[in-house]
Amino acid sequence: MYYPTISEVQQASREQLAWWHRYLPSPGFHAAGTDAYDEVVEREAAVLAEICSRFEELGGWTPELSKAIGHD
Repeated sequence: MYYPTISEVQQASREQLAWWHRYLPSPGFHAAGTDAYDEVVEREAAVLAEICSRFEELGGWTPELSKAIGHD
């Protein structure tokens, strides 16, 4: 699973933001143990912060949206 770009986040629907919010792994998860870990964590943390910010701006969670996105 890849992290979206900031541009993708800025263009995403509330439903897409909700999906990323719920299912993206922690920043740096896939880079653990690599030389790129610090860089990946910094980049992905910025993306996740933008996802959370936009998602809240668009109204955040509702019971209906949570049900539509589902659980893992």
